[in-house]
Amino acid sequence: MDFQDILYVKQDGIATITINRPASYNAFRAQTCEELIHAFKDADFDKSVGVVVLTGAGDKAFCTGGDQASHDGGYGGRGIIGLPIEELQSAIRDIPKPVIARVNGYAIGGGNVLVTLCDLAIASEKAQFGQVGPKVGSVDPGFGTAYLARVVGEKKAREIWYLCRRYTAEQALAMGMVNAVVPHDQLDAEVRAWCEEILEKSPTAIAFAKRSFNVDSEMIRGLSAMAMQGLKLYYETAESAEGGNAFREKRKPDFRKFAK
Repeated sequence: MDFQDILYVKQDGIATITINRPASYNAFRAQTCEELIHAFKDADFDKSVGVVVLTGAGDKAFCTGGDQASHDGGYGGRGIIGLPIEELQSAIRDIPKPVIARVNGYAIGGGNVLVTLCDLAIASEKAQFGQVGPKVGSVDPGFGTAYLARVVGEKKAREIWYLCRRYTAEQALAMGMVNAVVPHDQLDAEVRAWCEEILEKSPTAIAFAKRSFNVDSEMIRGLSAMAMQGLKLYYETAESAEGGNAFREKRKPDFRKFAK
C-alpha cells in the first residue's frame, strides 16, 4: 500500500506505526484509518514482528481523533459512519502481539480511545489526555466508553466523557490509563526498553495471554457495532452538526437549541 497518512517501519522485531498528519495534530480521516488497518494486518502476519508501537508524528500530538475538517455528517469513507473505526479498533485488539502506545503529546478524543485500546501505554510528561466528543457532537459508544470504564473505573470514565476535561500524564498514570510516564527526551529509550523486554518472551505465550485478556471484554465489540448504527443517525441531526460547525467556526456550540 502506498501510504500517505502514516509512516510504517519494521526493524529488530519492532513494527512502528506513526500517524503522520502533524499539521492537523495527527487527527485521522478515512484514508488514515485504512492505512492503519493495513499496517496492523501486515504486522500481524509478519512473524519477524514481536511488538507494535503506535505513535504520532512530531512533538505536539499522539492523535486527536477524527478530523473535524473532514466531518460533515460523515467522514466520506467506508463503514457505517464513513470511517472504518470499528475495523481499526478490532485490528489493535486482534493482532496477537502487544501494541504499545508511545504517547508523545495530545491524546484527545479518538486518540484517547486508541491509547485505551493499546495493550500498554508509555507517555511523555508533556502528554495530555481527554475526551471531546460531547463538545463537538460526537461520541464513541463502544470501546471508548464501556472499555474505558474497565480501565479507569466507572466514575472516572463518566467524568472523562461528561466533563471533557484535560488530564496530565501523571493523572493518566494515577487512573491506570498509562503504564509509565517519562521525561520527553527519554520517551524513545523507554519504549525501546519495554519492546526489548517483550521480545525476550515467548510470542505464543503472549498471544495466548492477549486473547485471554480480550475474552472478558469481547461483548463490547458487539455493543460497538450496534451503537455505531445509532451514531450514524445522530450524525445526521442538527444537534450533532452544530458541534462540528461550531468547531470549524471557532465558537461555542449551542446544542440545546437543536436537542429534541
